[in-house]
Amino acid sequence: MSGKILILAAIVFVSALTTSAERILPDSFARWNASARNVFSPSQTTTTEARISAEAAEEYGFAAGERDTYERGPARLEVTLYRMKDPSGAYGEYSFLRTQDMPHADLTEHSAMSRDHALVLDGNLVLDVRGSDLPKLESDLKALVAEVGHHAEDGPLPTIWQHLPTDRMVERSDHYILGPAVLNLFFPVEPGDWLGFAHGAEAEEARYRLNGHEVTLLIADYPTPQIAADELRRLGQRLNVNGSNPSARPPALFAKRTVTKLSFVSGASTGAEAGTLLEQIQSGTEVTWNEPTFQFKEPSIEMMIVGAIFGTGTICLFAVIAGLAFGGFRIFIKRALPDKVFDRSSHLQVLQLGLASKPINAEDFYGMGGPPAPEAEVDEHLPDRIAMRIFR
Repeated sequence: MSGKILILAAIVFVSALTTSAERILPDSFARWNASARNVFSPSQTTTTEARISAEAAEEYGFAAGERDTYERGPARLEVTLYRMKDPSGAYGEYSFLRTQDMPHADLTEHSAMSRDHALVLDGNLVLDVRGSDLPKLESDLKALVAEVGHHAEDGPLPTIWQHLPTDRMVERSDHYILGPAVLNLFFPVEPGDWLGFAHGAEAEEARYRLNGHEVTLLIADYPTPQIAADELRRLGQRLNVNGSNPSARPPALFAKRTVTKLSFVSGASTGAEAGTLLEQIQSGTEVTWNEPTFQFKEPSIEMMIVGAIFGTGTICLFAVIAGLAFGGFRIFIKRALPDKVFDRSSHLQVLQLGLASKPINAEDFYGMGGPPAPEAEVDEHLPDRIAMRIFR
């Protein structure tokens, strides 16, 4: 029995060490010290708001969380860390948690801060900071972001928000959507996955002020144009899309397809009003069949022959000029600096067979030699001896 207890204690101890090693929030930063450290999960509370937050975090890919309390004298900060599976999910969680009263902050490229609430996106991590007079603590928050940033995993962020029209958009009303729970919170049409997230869709939603009232724009991007067209046709059969089904329950939707994207406007009183938004949406991909191409025209046989003659003549002329230049330069140097640069007698060797009576000297080349050497005696029997040696 005691052995089982020891094993269980060892497992708990190892688990505690592993959990401690995986923690990201620091023990202290900028003279703020952690007074309480806890593991965090969005589903810890049972309120309706917490349930929606938990569903949203699950759709965005929540992996782990931490919630620490930091103190510096009487001041307190409550810091919650969301670790998501990838930066796209972290961007969605950041857009979900951000509220309209949180203007952009200078903590990171994607950060927002109000008087008592700050949000920071860094890779696959989202920092949620609660406290008092947070703008006065900007340098301290930057120190915290720097400590946490060492553990962030970088990656590409969603770009669908770039297709949202900026004219008359309500500031900080946009949200990145990856599942039906968040979709039905910001763009309620019917329960469930009516937009097609199961087919690889991602969406971006924002609100606009048109003619004295607010309308909501939703842009959904699909993997292929065929999927987008099928989804629009399916929605038109079940919902009131562009007046296709007036007997369907509200809301009435005005929609437009642009290659792989579907754009929906809810809350518009007329199609013309919705068109002021839909016409501003352009896809980043265009498919065309009339793209100009280069057409090759084969030259005639006469032009090919003339071209070959001129090309050959040019090569021959270049060879002659290069040969004369090289030979003339060599002869000039040998005349100007005899036995100094080219064919120096100390480095020139001549292979001799000894068939003639006069020996060959390197000085004889190019007129550099001195007076002729005296003729040696001619060995009349030399050819016979060479022949005898060869046949042996």
